[in-house]
Amino acid sequence: MIQQFLTRHTASLSQLAKFCVVGSSGVLVNLFTAYCVKKVAPLVISGAEVENVWITIPGTSFALRWFMVFSMIAFVVANVWNYQFNRLWSFRSNSHASWWKEFLPFFTVGLIAQGLGMILELALMHPGSPIGLSEAIFDNTTGFRTKWYWAHMIMVCVTVPVSFLLNKFWTFRAIRTPDVDVDPTKEG
Repeated sequence: MIQQFLTRHTASLSQLAKFCVVGSSGVLVNLFTAYCVKKVAPLVISGAEVENVWITIPGTSFALRWFMVFSMIAFVVANVWNYQFNRLWSFRSNSHASWWKEFLPFFTVGLIAQGLGMILELALMHPGSPIGLSEAIFDNTTGFRTKWYWAHMIMVCVTVPVSFLLNKFWTFRAIRTPDVDVDPTKEG
């Protein structure tokens, strides 16, 4: 049974492994970009600190925070990185479809995952959340104790499996082939 599974899904497992390598490099790109944006933004924009309000949502008591902006910038940079690397290596689709034809679905998948991830990131950052990261541990005194870095890393890692499945079966469908050839004239 395991042998049948491996025989049938070897190509998919290989793609998953490559996707994970690309995803890991993308996580590093994302985290590095997030770190740089967090360091540079307050120097360029007054008040652009992680937990400060970026913009209030009119008519509500809600606000978007700078960490959400930083997260989106890191997402865009890492998304383009991951797309190009996956296109050339994981799915080898660069000769099957135009760059934009695959990028738009890839970016859409990324936005869906990012949206879900930002809900998680917000819950991890919010002091009143049941899954909020402890301020006693993550007190922002050092890089390793910076609450947002951990929330952001957790968010990125949780969204990788969702991205893989959506990208495999939607974005890069032009290169997808059946794992097992089925002869329609034979039964069973």
